[in-house]
Amino acid sequence: MINKAVLPVAGFGTRCLPASKAIPKEMITIVDRPVIQYVVQEAVAAGIRDIVLVTHGTKSAIENHFDKHFELEASLEAKGKTELLEELRSIVPADVNIISVRQPEPLGLGHAVLCARPVVGDDEPFAVLLPDVLVDDEGLARNDLAGMIGSFETTGHSQLMVEEVPHALVHKYGIVDIGGELPGPGESRPIAGVVEKPPVDEAPSDLAVIGRYVLPGRIFPLLADTPPGAGNEIQLTDAIETLRREEGVDAFRMQGKTYDCGHQLGYLEAILAYGRRHPRYGQGFRELLTRYADGE
Repeated sequence: MINKAVLPVAGFGTRCLPASKAIPKEMITIVDRPVIQYVVQEAVAAGIRDIVLVTHGTKSAIENHFDKHFELEASLEAKGKTELLEELRSIVPADVNIISVRQPEPLGLGHAVLCARPVVGDDEPFAVLLPDVLVDDEGLARNDLAGMIGSFETTGHSQLMVEEVPHALVHKYGIVDIGGELPGPGESRPIAGVVEKPPVDEAPSDLAVIGRYVLPGRIFPLLADTPPGAGNEIQLTDAIETLRREEGVDAFRMQGKTYDCGHQLGYLEAILAYGRRHPRYGQGFRELLTRYADGE
């Protein structure tokens, strides 16, 4: 069973400027909670119990969000605001640990994952979740991360979560080369490689890697030996390619939907999707959508 997930949250969030100048991009809210909370909840729903935040000194707000706020809880309790109190206490279930490690300088995603090595170790598989992307599991019996973990436990192969994207947009993504029959939703297939941002007429498929990985501890020594690549940074994809050649890597085709909250339109779409079905605000939000759609 995979118990640990690594969430790299040390980046500056330049795609979200100016909103992320003073607030970590992961703390920008979707309806009534920050993006990072949705990602942690996704991991917890998949059975993860140790959440490793790879963070930076300027990101203390993320750690504070998941910490206990005794004075606030005492104030809510004294005022009889039990519903709000329970919401605060349920941000992190009692059996889930939030662990923070620092990435001292921005040396790439591969380096950020490597910073979690002392916590995860070289002998234990783990998940990696990029917090820019929300994976919506509405209507699924189990979320896609749980499905991907199940595929890892069945095959023993590392898993990259992929989503079908419009063919005209493949040049914006890392696209997997399956080299054979494509996986159906909820299935995984071995890959022959990943092509970064291919020209539309050269793309090997329409399946894009979307920021969820299940990896063995073996990835850590590979990352430690990986020289800087694109942007003079240690690239996770370079180490995954070495892993693919050694023992194989699979693409897991997701069933849900993603929202890229590192991009303004993706963030707005996430607000629309989550706001419309919110148990407290959904009805009023749908009325607002109707009003604005009618041009009022």
